[in-house]
Amino acid sequence: MTAYWCEQALLPTGLASGVLVTVVDGRFTSVSADAVAGDAVRLNGIVVPGLANCHSHAFHRALRGRTQTERGTFWTWREQMYSVASVLTPDSYYQLARAVYGEMVLGGITAVGEFHYLHHAPGGKRYDDPNAMGQALIAAAQDAGLRITLLDTCYVAGGIDQPLNETQQRFSDGDASAWASRVLSLTGFSEDVVIGAAAHSVRGVPLEQLGAVAAALPTAPLHIHMSEQVAENEACLAAYGRTPAQVLDETGFLDARTSAVHATHLTPVDVGLLGSSATYSCFCPTTERDLADGIGPSVALRDAGSRLTLGSDSHAVIDLFEEMRAVELDERLASQERGHWSAAELLTAATVDGHRSLGFADAGVIEVGARADLVAVRTSGVRTAGTGASVETLVFAASALDVSDVIVSGRQVVADGNHVKLDVAAELAASISAVTR
Repeated sequence: MTAYWCEQALLPTGLASGVLVTVVDGRFTSVSADAVAGDAVRLNGIVVPGLANCHSHAFHRALRGRTQTERGTFWTWREQMYSVASVLTPDSYYQLARAVYGEMVLGGITAVGEFHYLHHAPGGKRYDDPNAMGQALIAAAQDAGLRITLLDTCYVAGGIDQPLNETQQRFSDGDASAWASRVLSLTGFSEDVVIGAAAHSVRGVPLEQLGAVAAALPTAPLHIHMSEQVAENEACLAAYGRTPAQVLDETGFLDARTSAVHATHLTPVDVGLLGSSATYSCFCPTTERDLADGIGPSVALRDAGSRLTLGSDSHAVIDLFEEMRAVELDERLASQERGHWSAAELLTAATVDGHRSLGFADAGVIEVGARADLVAVRTSGVRTAGTGASVETLVFAASALDVSDVIVSGRQVVADGNHVKLDVAAELAASISAVTR
């Protein structure tokens, strides 16, 4: 048994002081407020449940600082992304992803949803293990100390009625049936690994194959990029006479296990479809503003019944605190009004709802029986000092840099702001240099 004493902790009932938790086999066995620390490991500041990063493309981290040198569009950015995708191998992807996941853990992220479509060798040639790239990501996450939902992604077209380009050949299994056969061979992992399914988009998977993707893993998390760009909607309307949300609804894709990533350019009908199906809406504000995607209708989706989750997507920034507050601040810009999302609601999106959307329904909360994840946030640093040490401090003042300690399934992964196993900065520098020379 291991015991941790939290100066303050965010429990399901709200912030509490002097919270003593005990952990056995990676789960909380007791949670008591107003307790004496005794010989327990002390966690100062405000302790929150682990954060869930629900949308990641690990290799995009190599683009940070390199895609800001010209005006460009989402589509010109995509060409730069393809240049990195074209050179990765299982070994180099493992090294890069381990460093990226290390950066995530340093910021309090304890589970990641990796939207994985870089499956094969250049030209589409299969590795001896056709899941070598996915296996590399799983190993990287385990070595970095966080859980992973590998959202193995079907990607078979270069656009609606368009062939794959040279780089996209690496992404494709040929069709949804061949994709499903490969994914179903991914088995035998620990409870810290979930294998989920994804379709890249209505651009990347033809309408007639979307149903097969949705049916391949019927109880697993199911994700898709949806209505990220106006051009995507226009192409979908031209080809099918319906919006992406309508196409997904008709093909059985919208469901309480599904996450619509971005969900930026929606009609009122689209909002109603996501809400009535209880589909999650995964917003990635730092990427959406970096790519000039637009501001999604987060409040309308919430009010319709779609739960919010958050991701760092392209990793222009890896900071779930920034993603949380950006949802509210972007809504303020769009509406010219304040106060749409409370700090408590945004924390729920980043913790319990995020974990549920990744298939970890027993994480994201500090209570008996849950996975023992704890993230300590300093309240004495330059960003948080004097703020009142509240949930508002966490969402509207703190950043990833204020995380001091991270416990994942009862194991300390970050101590006093440092990863206990990795030199994350050095690994990032080396692994990115290797794929961008």
